[in-house]
Amino acid sequence: MVMMKKDVFYDKDIREPLFDFLEDSFGKVRILEEKRTGSARADVVMITPDYLYGIEIKSDADTYARLEKQVKNYNWYYDRNIIVVGSSHAAHVKEHVPDWWGVITVEADENGAPDFYVMRHADVNPRVKDKRKISILWRTELNHLLEENDLPKYKNKSKLFVQEKLLEKVPGEILWKQAYEELFERDYNTIAEEIETYRMSRRNAL
Repeated sequence: MVMMKKDVFYDKDIREPLFDFLEDSFGKVRILEEKRTGSARADVVMITPDYLYGIEIKSDADTYARLEKQVKNYNWYYDRNIIVVGSSHAAHVKEHVPDWWGVITVEADENGAPDFYVMRHADVNPRVKDKRKISILWRTELNHLLEENDLPKYKNKSKLFVQEKLLEKVPGEILWKQAYEELFERDYNTIAEEIETYRMSRRNAL
């Protein structure tokens, strides 16, 4: 009996096809890669108009060794979380993540390309912390939210102070939609200029 060689997908094989799958599945999305998440790093952050998703990729070459710590950090920061796993992990992945995590498996199609299957849809994360989630925003983005909600500029206050004021003054159903729109519009090409402009404004205010 001839055994077929098992297809093994590495992280680099999964990412781009996964992003196409997510866009097809969720519609309007923005993908950010390798985002610092507490003491861990999220492989993928997906912004939608209503939710912030953390997505962890465990390829066939990965193990679950760091997953417990990663799950803890993801749960603090994101409205919903998804783990994407190679087929070698599919049988046991649900034992390693909370029930509210979505699970997507990766298998080879007839051409040997990655094919994605939703084993379980992501549900609301009951452990997300607003103070952690809002820390994802840059200071310039927080300033836009202050302006949009007719709040003082707080030029001489810390980023943490501004985060807390926004959480205190703006209802969540308004704040988070605005925040996710900021993330949709985030421009990594202009951030250095925006930071320098903000620093200059602070120096001039002193």
